[in-house]
Amino acid sequence: MIRLTASLLLALSLASIAHGRGTDDLDIDKVNGSIKVPENATVGKISTVNGSIHVGANAHAKSADTVNGGVDIDSGATLDSVETVNGGLHLGENVKIAKTVETVNGSISLAAGADVAGHASNVNGSIKLDAAHVGGGVETVSGDITIGPNAKVDGGLLVNEDHSWFFGNNRKPRVVIGPHATVNGKLVFKREVDLYVSDSATIGAIEGATPNKFSGEQPPK
Repeated sequence: MIRLTASLLLALSLASIAHGRGTDDLDIDKVNGSIKVPENATVGKISTVNGSIHVGANAHAKSADTVNGGVDIDSGATLDSVETVNGGLHLGENVKIAKTVETVNGSISLAAGADVAGHASNVNGSIKLDAAHVGGGVETVSGDITIGPNAKVDGGLLVNEDHSWFFGNNRKPRVVIGPHATVNGKLVFKREVDLYVSDSATIGAIEGATPNKFSGEQPPK
């Protein structure tokens, strides 16, 4: 595997695109600094430690991985996986992820038409699906979950118990299953939550919580 500096690799990517060649065998690898992949580019693994990652529209990459920074993926891009430790993840419209989307401390948002074949998970931070699909379940510990109108989750939901050393987070996560949303599989809650389920939603068995039914676009605040 060839490894080049991010700036040189991006220059090569643009040149290759201009000449109709891909660069899927080249990794973008940094320690400090953000990485921006141009739209329509094709690259290998994207990795930084201290910095954000931005993947342009209709670009293709094997993975996007950072430690301290968010990941923003524009519409129509495709990747195998997306991961960070401290930072949010945003997937634009019609983004396709072949495996998983994971963060520890940060939110996860999927725009309409986005598709994650594996799971979407975090520990702290909200998870929101807008008419998107997750194929391997949604998992959090302390974050709110919103499965928006017409969104679909296969593999169920899990809100896990909090094992934080400082006696846990006493705030109850808010979980909303919106109009015409679908959750296939069990909805398992290992800590107390506020669960709201639209009367037009389709869900699996619930374990550990009592649903509050609502009509209309949103449950009461």
